[in-house]
Amino acid sequence: MAELETREIEYFMAVADELHFGRAAVRLSIAQPALSKAIRRIEHRLGVALFVRSSRRVELTPAGAALQEHGRHALNAVAAAVRSARRAADPQAHLRLVIKPGGDAGLLSGILAEYAHQPDARRVDILFSGPADRTDFLRDGRADVGLLYAPFDDLGGLAHETLHAEDRVVIVPAGHRLAGRASVRTADLDGETLPRWKGVSAGDGTGPEVADVIQLLHMISVGRTIGVLPRSLVDPAPAGVVCVPVTDAPPSRLVLAWNEHDRRPLIASFVSAALNRRR
Repeated sequence: MAELETREIEYFMAVADELHFGRAAVRLSIAQPALSKAIRRIEHRLGVALFVRSSRRVELTPAGAALQEHGRHALNAVAAAVRSARRAADPQAHLRLVIKPGGDAGLLSGILAEYAHQPDARRVDILFSGPADRTDFLRDGRADVGLLYAPFDDLGGLAHETLHAEDRVVIVPAGHRLAGRASVRTADLDGETLPRWKGVSAGDGTGPEVADVIQLLHMISVGRTIGVLPRSLVDPAPAGVVCVPVTDAPPSRLVLAWNEHDRRPLIASFVSAALNRRR
């Protein structure tokens, strides 16, 4: 028997995210005393303290931090299971593909055309994601398949096939010191300002925060930052910026990914079509 119910994990996650019992109670639409009692019950059952409480603040203990990380995955798995069950019962369910705008390396139209010839082809709904949440769409069941970039996207828990590999380029303003170079190495970028991607906690960027490639290119054109991207995301380069190959950067791979536990024929048919069109 499970030691925690899904509702209890939801209660814990609300407090862990808010670090405030009052705000968490409002978020859950329950009374604060009831929420506090539920958290104490969880701690008693697990035999560990999840929070350090004081009159001024609430903090996670190491045990609480561990439960927060795995609890989020557990809730995503439950949500994905529910969505999969409902979709499995619907023979007309659409296939949902998540991508970031412009993130298909020019392959999507060909893949869709190839898939349309499959005898069991369904309508494909295209979902657009932010810079860093495509894997969340796949893990929690909001999307069936996705086009991701490795090594930038976390492929843990996902099955995947490489569709295209390409080099990376540094994008600089037209008057930048590197703009006239035929190629550069990673060391040539030392001291340059790189962007911070919205929703991405990791990375060395100290420049302006950007949410997509369009915003990045604008910031580059006005001299606020430079950027390093797969070539296909900036081909052709817009006016005012220059793309220079980075010769020692590992290649970027465009991959088709899906939940590794999803073995529906719907997915297999789309994967087969995509592999027929890869380059």
